[in-house]
Amino acid sequence: MQKSELPVVVIGAGPQGLAAAAHLVERGQLVEVFEAGGSAAAAVAEWGHVRLFSAWGELVDAAAARLLEPTGWTRPASGFPTGAQWISGYLAPLAAGLGDRVRYNSRVVGVSRRGRDRLVDAGRAEQPFTVHVQTSDGDECRVDARAVIDASGTWSTPNPAGADGLPALGERAAAEMLEYRIPDYRHRSRYDGKHSVVIGSGHSAVTAVIALGRIARRDPATSVTWVLRRGSVGNTFGGGGADELPARGQLGITAKEFVDAGLIAMVTGFRVERIDRDRDRIILTSEDGRTLLPADHVAVLTGFRPDLSFLSELRLELDSTLQAPIRIAVEVDPNQHSCGSVAATGARDLAQPEQDFYLVGAKSYGRAPTFLAMTGYEQVRSVVAELAGDHEAATRVELQLPDTGVCGGAGLFDSTGTAIGGSCCGTQR
Repeated sequence: MQKSELPVVVIGAGPQGLAAAAHLVERGQLVEVFEAGGSAAAAVAEWGHVRLFSAWGELVDAAAARLLEPTGWTRPASGFPTGAQWISGYLAPLAAGLGDRVRYNSRVVGVSRRGRDRLVDAGRAEQPFTVHVQTSDGDECRVDARAVIDASGTWSTPNPAGADGLPALGERAAAEMLEYRIPDYRHRSRYDGKHSVVIGSGHSAVTAVIALGRIARRDPATSVTWVLRRGSVGNTFGGGGADELPARGQLGITAKEFVDAGLIAMVTGFRVERIDRDRDRIILTSEDGRTLLPADHVAVLTGFRPDLSFLSELRLELDSTLQAPIRIAVEVDPNQHSCGSVAATGARDLAQPEQDFYLVGAKSYGRAPTFLAMTGYEQVRSVVAELAGDHEAATRVELQLPDTGVCGGAGLFDSTGTAIGGSCCGTQR
């Protein structure tokens, strides 16, 4: 079979992977999607209880909507869905519409070139990709592809609590008592009258402390500690009313109200060095020797990182800091700025030395935070246009990202007040 007759393989049946498949189908391209989970958007299902700060209008890809409309599907009109509602109202119907192009319980464990390991130059670009897939029952197969779009995300690889990027001393031993995703705080009995700790400063951490603040407001015996590595609060609360995504801005406003009311205690400059178990409680110790009161629950919400292990035989050009495609790294590096008005990214920005291989979605941001679904939809639109030979559409930009209302570097990080990064576009607000 000629390389041109082979399918494009998409890794991951999450929002961006399914959108990529919809664009490929619309352009008459063969596509196979491999999903490690047992259903579409398996990662989203794990945070199905969390409400998104993006509205429905920002969560539906245009090509996906065009594929779905003939089936009788109705686009949700307004509101901010939970993860579960995003699945039931859009992602699951989209996966059903793609039919047997999506293969579940199929984990990609390696990607290379047919007959060429990473070292071989000769004839490399002319060879198809070989995608090695392992099913849930342990069987393995190899699929040839003319191109590969990796939309596998970062959900499976959360960052540890340890401040140096490695697990803190004792963290592995205590792992079963730690939660690395936003807990379902609707199960109030687990948290009422207890001491809960949240480590992290991103939107996941803010969402968690708001849920705990509401529990503490109803039950004064409940205590909440919010741990920041940085030496000051800085822009932790976001842009507030200046955020062009109002629901995102409201997160910071609500969190600040709970802190100001004394329902949440903030601890800054606390970089976790050690985690100890005291029977059924957790004790956190920082690098400067401070120790928090024993915690009944600890949520480690310090972000995620890309899993690059199955891409070791490909030639990738990634930023040494973020592990993101080098052409977009400066736009999204939190050490440089935290502006929401970054440029949309497309095929040219995402292209790799390994021709016809693309990282898209949250994985394209590497370790950088704050990835929006609409960013991914623009990425896959452009990438698929490029693969289909429509270079004009691939270079065209069809998205302007909303500003966060925050502008400046990452803020005061360490306890000495040393700043990292400077202002990117004016005075910090």
